[in-house]
Amino acid sequence: MKKNKNIYEINTRVWLKRFSNNATIKDVPKEYWKNLAELGMDYVWLMGVWKTNESVIREYCFEPDLIGEYNKALKDFKEDDVIGSPYSIDSYEINPIIGTENDLLELKEFLNSIGIKLILDFVSNHFSVHSSLINSNPELFLQANEQFLQRNSHTYFKSKFHNDIIFAHGRDPFFPAWQDTVQLNYFNSSTRKFMIDTLTRLTNLCDGVRCDMAMLTLNNVFDNTWSGVLTYGKYEKPTIEFWQECIPKIKSERDDFLFIGEAYWDLEWELQKLGFDYTYDKKLLDRLKIGHVNEIRGHLMADADYQAKSVRFIENHDEQRAVCSLGVDKSKAAAVVISTINGMRFFNDGQFEGKKIKLPVQLGREPNEGINDCISNFYKSLLRITNNEIFKFGDWKLIEAKPAWESNKAYSNFLIWLLSFNGRKRLVVINFSREVSQCRVNLKLSNYPPKFKLKDVLNGKTYYRKTEEVRTEGLYIELGPYKSHIFSY
Repeated sequence: MKKNKNIYEINTRVWLKRFSNNATIKDVPKEYWKNLAELGMDYVWLMGVWKTNESVIREYCFEPDLIGEYNKALKDFKEDDVIGSPYSIDSYEINPIIGTENDLLELKEFLNSIGIKLILDFVSNHFSVHSSLINSNPELFLQANEQFLQRNSHTYFKSKFHNDIIFAHGRDPFFPAWQDTVQLNYFNSSTRKFMIDTLTRLTNLCDGVRCDMAMLTLNNVFDNTWSGVLTYGKYEKPTIEFWQECIPKIKSERDDFLFIGEAYWDLEWELQKLGFDYTYDKKLLDRLKIGHVNEIRGHLMADADYQAKSVRFIENHDEQRAVCSLGVDKSKAAAVVISTINGMRFFNDGQFEGKKIKLPVQLGREPNEGINDCISNFYKSLLRITNNEIFKFGDWKLIEAKPAWESNKAYSNFLIWLLSFNGRKRLVVINFSREVSQCRVNLKLSNYPPKFKLKDVLNGKTYYRKTEEVRTEGLYIELGPYKSHIFSY
């Protein structure tokens, strides 16, 4: 039986300082985790637990653009606040400022005991530009020659470990190279084996991995990004995909180990077919931001299996905070959307409090932000409602709104769906527009009395309607801008 699950992201290095300046994961009160369990979280993603290189900070983390981001996020920013990107990994060992491996194992055991599974990062594309692996295993990384370096010194470099070898920095083909990283070579079988062996070890430390930029290791993407260097090195395209090789091997070691893929460029479905349990649904967020209801509705009509394996979110550490990118009212409507459709529902630390500031991942300190009571109370209510088996296991069906009268055009502003489970029903109605809107909704009301009760569990109101009128004309709805109903009837 399918189950829609919730995941909660924590920026670990920054978050720990809320408990004390030198807190490690063993210092986090058990009540904190129990509260997340009570809110319905099935997974916790501790982002940024792996060992990094302090030597990278001074050399690569004070670019003018980054300093601008630091000052914008942290008004009293100081150089000591910069701790480097957690995605510039030295090795898959626990960062000492987080704790020890034993601390992590004890936390995992406790989380599992209260029904939460632990997710950690797996960055398949690259390591830190100062990673000790460049010294011990230079063959793992993409190598070039002096000509490549002379033509593009932003993408290619000489390592402090091997002054006679030219390496490539990690990159996304649509953006400049990440200079604090070194690119792995996925057309090299030894690289693939090393990364699979690394993941195999991680199955003992966590219950799954969030795979950063998972599509970058696809053969066609890798070939298109690095074709010149691969031709120079006489590397041939592998016959199978890395994930096709990797995921079954890991699942044979531990069949419940979860793979979540950060994915873009319409490659989500391909990654799902290669074995990913879930992939990011960034396109839904983009459509929620634009607000074209027909496009959102069309998005939710995709294949049911694809929907069930999609990660739904309105913010994360890479995205702007939802109350800023969407606005308060629209962010609440969008939260109702992602919390009541099929798939994995993703929440970011600070989202429930209405935080506004997106923190650059290189910063180790966050600004003090107060709690937005309006947002906080809303999420408490929403999570209480959706932490119910009908939203976890229920059959989900998209419903078409009908005009409330002949010339009524605002009916097209509504998103509506019905969840059913063991004879119980929840009708979700969202006016995803900036105007007061009306519509009617057809409901099947077999064996209902002449009058029946609709309880709006989201807003704490109860309505009584004539069954025959609803059967023949449809349930009349009027909602203000970005307002929602969640009806039990």
